[in-house]
Amino acid sequence: MIKKLQKRSDNKCELCGAAHDLDIYEVQPTESGNFDKSVLICSACKEQIEDAEKMNPNHWRCLNDSMWSEYAAVQVMAWRMLTRLKGEGWSDDLLEMLYLDDENLSWAKATGEGDNSPKHTDSNGNILQQGDNVVLIKSLDVKGSSLTAKKGTVVKKISLVADNHEQIEGRVEGQQIVLLTKFVKKSK
Repeated sequence: MIKKLQKRSDNKCELCGAAHDLDIYEVQPTESGNFDKSVLICSACKEQIEDAEKMNPNHWRCLNDSMWSEYAAVQVMAWRMLTRLKGEGWSDDLLEMLYLDDENLSWAKATGEGDNSPKHTDSNGNILQQGDNVVLIKSLDVKGSSLTAKKGTVVKKISLVADNHEQIEGRVEGQQIVLLTKFVKKSK
């Protein structure tokens, strides 16, 4: 897949145009190895995408060009980064000009970008979604039961508690229980 992305991008970062330290970035949510939902990006872009504290707003002025890409994955990443930079002035102007059809806008918003409502996050700050698997990071006594959910227990296919972003539900030893998100970490 990297050869196809290099050809598509002319061996340049599809977001900023850099020609070094390039790698595949899968635009979530997607299944692994989906060419149409991947972009070729440089290490500087990747680092800032994955760590908001390292975000340099001036680096992203490049989106003025890349947001017009014919490839949906590049457009979605441009929308997400411009959304993160809301309030910068120039980014607001670009975001107003950027058009995504309904399908690609849904894809862009699928990770919660642009939604400022509280999110279900694990102990490491990773966003939890319906159906994720998590691992307990601490042994927990289950209220109203003699059950102790042991540290390291995998809880599969969790449900999010809609009215409380600090709680999820899952099955442990055959029993449906409510867990606090601060005591779990997302599992691969």
